[in-house]
Amino acid sequence: MVLGPRGAGFLASLSFEEGDVLLEFIKCSGWLRGSIEVSFGVFVGEAMWLCLVVLLGLYHLLRWYRERQAVSHLWDKYVFITGCDSGFGNLLARQLDLRGLRVLAACLTEKGAQQLRKQTSDRLETVILDVTKTESIAAATQWVKERVGDRGLWGLVNNVGISIPTAPSEWLTKQDFMKILDVNLLGVIEVTLSLLPLVRKARGRVVNVSSIMGRISLFGGGYCVSKYGVEAFSDSLRRELSHFGVKVAMIEPGFFSTNITDVEAFSQSVRTAWDQASPEVKELYGETFVSTFLESLETLKPRWSKNLSLVTNCMEHTLTACHPRTRYSCGWDAKLFYLPMSYMPTFLVDFVAYWSSPRPAQAL
Repeated sequence: MVLGPRGAGFLASLSFEEGDVLLEFIKCSGWLRGSIEVSFGVFVGEAMWLCLVVLLGLYHLLRWYRERQAVSHLWDKYVFITGCDSGFGNLLARQLDLRGLRVLAACLTEKGAQQLRKQTSDRLETVILDVTKTESIAAATQWVKERVGDRGLWGLVNNVGISIPTAPSEWLTKQDFMKILDVNLLGVIEVTLSLLPLVRKARGRVVNVSSIMGRISLFGGGYCVSKYGVEAFSDSLRRELSHFGVKVAMIEPGFFSTNITDVEAFSQSVRTAWDQASPEVKELYGETFVSTFLESLETLKPRWSKNLSLVTNCMEHTLTACHPRTRYSCGWDAKLFYLPMSYMPTFLVDFVAYWSSPRPAQAL
């Protein structure tokens, strides 16, 4: 603080006692001003946090309200679902049938189709479909056209999928990868392209069943590769079709007890891959690696959820809500572990994978 000539003269005119009082007053004023500044800073900080909490609350309230708005006249809308022999597809077909939608269910086998028809109303119809065969897809597409007519296809759910052969990539062949890619990725693409004109006519929905393993790849083989492909295909398709009023959504389940996660089938797949591996690979990994790997699968099985409705409820929402989400992560393992893990730095994910996986016999 700098005093001018008049201020200095005023201070010189004061007595000793008056000067002490004035100095104490100045000190108190400085302390008070500092306290006010600190209090104001604290107040501003608390106000900012309060505003942030309020904004987040309003965002979730608006999101909840939008997602509660349902599509009308569901009884007049057709939905085509692949992979309805069992698992998510089978449950979804029955679930949508109860909601009054006109379900067109594609099954791989006649046995699966018959069992599904016994559990549903007369509205539901079935067709045999092998997504790896172009002629089967063409026949199913014509079958769908004959049923939907000028109304178009409201929903296409690409649910069919397989998970084996699965093993460390070095144990597998190109054909092992292609077996999964033909179903999980190329099949999804061909079915979608074949039925897209009907979906566009209805301004409907495309629902692609991906996986949380389409966000983070933790094991070898074609499964994770195929699901990453489904994510990329869905993203590009969503942006392209938004011009025509078509919505594209992805379902990203964690681990659930279905045929895809059958431990016996997994174990057999690993054994088959190990048997066909070269002598050099077998020497690198060793029998202990195989047994430890199979034991780890057995310990994971009890943790897999048996509540498939956690997934099918998300699928139903994409088809019946006016404002569906772009992605649905299903299951607590997906929400609380795998999804957060996918946003972690790569070196941390690599460390977790390295720490939790068995070590090959000749690992460094």
